[in-house]
Amino acid sequence: MTAKQNFSTANVPRSTDVFPHAVVANNLIFVSGTTGITPGTGQLSASFEEQARQAFRNIKTILEEMDSSLDKIVKTTVFMVSGNDFSILNKVYQEVFPDNAPARSTPQVMPFPAGILISVECIALV
Repeated sequence: MTAKQNFSTANVPRSTDVFPHAVVANNLIFVSGTTGITPGTGQLSASFEEQARQAFRNIKTILEEMDSSLDKIVKTTVFMVSGNDFSILNKVYQEVFPDNAPARSTPQVMPFPAGILISVECIALV
């Protein structure tokens, strides 16, 4: 069995201290569900679109601090509260991944606490 390493950063808000921002194992980075909470302010926009953009900015920060990048993401899972926001998500996804977008699953989920409308997890190459 290969060792795994947990990673967290002070530069991205955490919903809880129970789990890390990411875990590295076998040259893969598994990023935990990441929301659109804005670093520094701890605030959450009421807009799905802005929460989605901020969630990807937060993932970008996590990956870059781990010497990886958005370009190295191979799979995302986007958990959305509303199934009516797919066109907005697709627009943001195209902005974040203009070429060679990673595979994606997008399940609709029960409401998250505190006004969270989206949570994104991903798997990236180291």
